[in-house]
Amino acid sequence: MANLKELSKKEEKFTGGHRLCAGCGAGVIARQVLMAVDNPLVVTCATGCLEVSSTIFPYTAWKTSFFHSAFENSAATCSGVEAAYRSLKKRGKVNEDYRFVAFGGDGGTYDIGLQSLSGAMERRHRMLYICYNNEAYMNTGIQRSGATPKGAHTTTAPAGKVRQGKEQVRKDLTAILVAHDIPYAAQTTVGNWNDLITKVQKAVATDGPTFINILQPCRLGWGYKPEDTLAIGRLAVETCIWPVYEVVNGEYKITSKPKEKKPVTEWLKPQARFKHLFRPENKGLLEQIQAEVDAKWEKLLRLESKA
Repeated sequence: MANLKELSKKEEKFTGGHRLCAGCGAGVIARQVLMAVDNPLVVTCATGCLEVSSTIFPYTAWKTSFFHSAFENSAATCSGVEAAYRSLKKRGKVNEDYRFVAFGGDGGTYDIGLQSLSGAMERRHRMLYICYNNEAYMNTGIQRSGATPKGAHTTTAPAGKVRQGKEQVRKDLTAILVAHDIPYAAQTTVGNWNDLITKVQKAVATDGPTFINILQPCRLGWGYKPEDTLAIGRLAVETCIWPVYEVVNGEYKITSKPKEKKPVTEWLKPQARFKHLFRPENKGLLEQIQAEVDAKWEKLLRLESKA
C-alpha cells in the first residue's frame, strides 16, 4: 500500500501553475502517478486536455523527460522510446534504470489511439499506459467517445425530443487490454489516492506492458461543482458504475468493495449531463442503466471468485 508520509517527502514532478480547469482530475492523476515512480522517468502524452494545459510554450508543468505525441499515438511514441532505451542500455550507453509512462485521454485511447495501444501491448514493451478517462472528447467540444456511458448528454449525442443522450453502452476497454494477456491491468478513479498510487507502483514494478484505466470526473463536460471532483470519483466506486479492480497475470481482484452498494442514481444526479434521465418519461431508461450496472458487477464478482 502507498505510504502517505513517504509520499509527502517527495519532490513534485508535476508542478502547479498549469492551465487545467479548476477541479480538473487530470492534474490530480498526473501528480499522483509521477509521485508513485521512484525511477528516472520518461513520459509521453497524447494531445488532449492534459497536454495542451500543461505544456503551453515556453512553460511546462512536467519535471521529467516529456514527449508530446499526436492524438492517436502516445503508446507508439512511448514504445519507440522504450525500444531505443533497451538498445542503448544493451550497448552500455545508458546505465540508469528508467521507467516509461504514456498518458492519453479516453478519445485518444478508447477510439483513435486503440490501434497503437494494442500494438504496444502485443509487442510487450515495458511501459505503463494511463488512460485518464473523462468519458468524452472534452478538449474538442464534449463529443461522445467509446467511453461515454449510456444516457449521457454530449454535443454529438444530445438529449432532446428524439433521443435521450448516448444510446450505446460504453466500451469495456480494460477487458480488451486484459485480452492482450498482459501481466497487469487495472481500473481506479480520482478520489481514491491510495488505490491509484498503489496500482501505479505495482505497474511500474512489472516487467512488461501494463495498463491502468482511471475514471476522471470532468467538471466542464459532466456539469458539477469543481470542488466535487474527488467525491464524484469515490461515488462511482460506491455505486459500482466504475468498479476498481486489478488483473494480475489473468487473475481478478476487486480492490474496493462498497459496504453498501448505492443506487446508480446517486452518481447520476449531481451531473448536468444526466439531468434529462430524471424526467418521468425516462424512468425506464434509469431502470435499464441500473440493471446493466448490476449485471456487470455480478460478472466481475464471478471473475474474482474464479481466481
